[in-house]
Amino acid sequence: MPIISTTKMTAEQFLRLGEDPPGVRLELVEGEIAVSPSPTPRHSYALIQLVTILNVHVTRNSLGIVFGDVDTILDRYNVRRPDILFFSSARTHLIGQKAMQGPPDLAVEVISPSSVQIDRADKFAQYRDAGVAHYWIVDPDSRTIEAWRLEQGKYVSSGRGCEDDVVKLPPFDDLEIPLSRLWRR
Repeated sequence: MPIISTTKMTAEQFLRLGEDPPGVRLELVEGEIAVSPSPTPRHSYALIQLVTILNVHVTRNSLGIVFGDVDTILDRYNVRRPDILFFSSARTHLIGQKAMQGPPDLAVEVISPSSVQIDRADKFAQYRDAGVAHYWIVDPDSRTIEAWRLEQGKYVSSGRGCEDDVVKLPPFDDLEIPLSRLWRR
């Protein structure tokens, strides 16, 4: 019987690869490199609008720091890049030079047609297992936002909205998010 050796790439090795090639986005999933295509215009529009809303609120209230699309080490063999990351002031020590050295307080994924399964199942489980306290999924095609909060190692629904709703979602219970701003008409 032949011996087959498989070696997983570690987060440290992955981060030494450098910048992504043009037009693709690389992440480390269970020790293997995963490639995803560039975002769609709807994805990009919703993302920029939501980043703007969150960043204004977080900055105005000195709550922490908002980032977009940064390598985030979830564990030894997993490095993901949430579309939006929020680190509260108490957890900014996790912001490294090349990557985030632990889970954010909030991870947001904006779904593209090619990422539905990844965002709703794979990342959902990985973020939960890594201890991401809040996870939001934005779907520009169905014009919805869903929010989850980590409780005793499981995600429980913490809010939802669609179309032109105005929502308040943890961890920003005092922020009104007019969803109509996220959808390109």
